[in-house]
Parts: sequence; structure tokens; C-alpha cells
Amino acid sequence: MKAAVIRQYGQVGDVVEVTDVPVPAVRPQDVLIEVRAAGVNPVDHLIVKGFMASGELSQPLVIGSEVAGVVTAIGDEVTGFSVGDEVFARVDPRVGGAFAEYAAVHASLVAAKPKALTFEEAAALPLVALTAWQALTEQAKVGEGTRVLIHGGAGGVGSAAVQIAKHLGAEVVATASAGSVDLVRELGADRVIDYRAERFDEVLSDLDVVLDTIGGDTQERSFRVLKPGGTLVSIVPVPDAEAKQAQWNVEARSFYMRPHGEQLARLAGLVESRELQPIVETVFPLSETTDALLKVERGGARGKTVIAVRP
Repeated sequence: MKAAVIRQYGQVGDVVEVTDVPVPAVRPQDVLIEVRAAGVNPVDHLIVKGFMASGELSQPLVIGSEVAGVVTAIGDEVTGFSVGDEVFARVDPRVGGAFAEYAAVHASLVAAKPKALTFEEAAALPLVALTAWQALTEQAKVGEGTRVLIHGGAGGVGSAAVQIAKHLGAEVVATASAGSVDLVRELGADRVIDYRAERFDEVLSDLDVVLDTIGGDTQERSFRVLKPGGTLVSIVPVPDAEAKQAQWNVEARSFYMRPHGEQLARLAGLVESRELQPIVETVFPLSETTDALLKVERGGARGKTVIAVRP
């Protein structure tokens, strides 16, 4: 089968190649997915560079961690899925394998694809929606009337978070560039701040929760807009978190999303009820995986970049 692999860690343009590799073996608790589309995320180019490596590669690594496709085989211990089912999943990042014509995925990470979505749209959803869901419900306990600021409201995680926060009953403020303000408002944000025209920390205060998808100076200034006892949740590290918690009298935590098939099925229900819609910005063929990764590496996206494995 064709797949995008790396044989060593390094810069995306130097080490990613599309080549022939064996179809993955199906373990007893796996489903084998004929991949139709795969989502591209910042974590993918970080994996290519070796940021999550525990040692050098001993064999080619098929990269990619977000997949949508059709079940073509099931392991002996799998229940709940059948050959021919349309599914999507966030692949275990330690395993990878999404940027390929076939991917073997543990059944606990898989959910039925929402019928309302194309494969490209479905592939854009698992990582960002699970990240947003876990940040808002597990890390911050967002509910009815919670005042939430979401940074990067037009990005992959941010656009999902705006919609999920509204589903949870929150009052949502989001930051975005001028060209994305209308989009983020259409997603449900009650207020959208053009971060180039207005400093959010000068116009906001007494927020319950900040979801930080950016880090750096944006993260630093976010502490100023939280009320005492509020929570900052970040998908990037929070330097000196304990000191900042004490200084601002808030909770400050970073976390890494975990794959979770049952939560993904619940999010699929939000798609079916039209409360959650993935945003696909650009679609690349598998042969142009390097270009797709470089685009994500540059940042500034509106929604997600997707690889169409099988047109």
C-alpha cells in the first residue's frame, strides 16, 4: 500500500516520503480501515521532527493520527463494528498510521462516521473535537452560563471549541484575525475580538475559563482576564504554572488529548444534531503529504488541512 513515512527524524521537507509499505497486521482488538481521508495537525510535524521520540527509528514510521474510512477487516475480539462500516478515529499517536491506504486501529478508539459528513470532513474532526471536549468538560467543567474565552477561534481546535462551548451553554468570546471574525461569529461566538485591532486583555475581565491554543504572550496576558478562582487550560505548556496560579489566584493547567472512541461517538451525535460542524480549509492528495504538513507548520489556518487518500 501507499503511505507517507519517515525513516529518520528531521525537517518535514527532508524526511517525509510517500512509498510502498506492507498493509498493517490486524491484532485481535483492531479494525482495519481502508482510509479515505486523514486530518493533518500540528502534532504531526512535531512527530516528524522527533519531539515525541523515545529513541531513533528502527523501521519506517507511517505518520498521521486522524483518519476516516471504511472497515475492511476486524480482529477476533472486536464487537460493535462490521466490515463495510464507515468510521472515523483519532489514532494512538504512539502508533500513527493515518497517512496510508490502510490503517489498523484499536477498536476502542473508533466511532461510526456521522452520516452528514463527507470522509474529508470526518477526518478533520477527531483530534480537534476531542481536544476541545476534554478541555472544556474535564479540565474546566464548562456549563450553563460559564464565561469562556477561546483563543484562535478559527483554527482547528478553536473552531470546534466555540461550537462545543455553545452546546454546553457557555457565553463565548473568541479571538481571531479580521478575515475570520464573521466565520467565528457564525460558529456561535457571542463576541469575536480581532486580535490585531484590539488587545483582549484590555477589554475583557472576570472570565471563568480561558482555552489557550497559542501560548507565549497570548497565554501570559490571559491570566489578567480571569476572575479569582478561574481556570486557564492550554494545549501548550504553561511555564511556571504553580507560581502563576499563586500570583493570579487561578487554576492553570496544560494537557494532551487522549483518543477516546466513546467520546468521539458522542461528538458525532452533535454533528448529527447540527451543533458541531468541522471546517475544512484545504485538501491535498496523499502524494502531496509533505506540502500538507508544511502548510500546517506555517500556521494561520482557518479550520483544518486534510489529505484525501482515496479520491
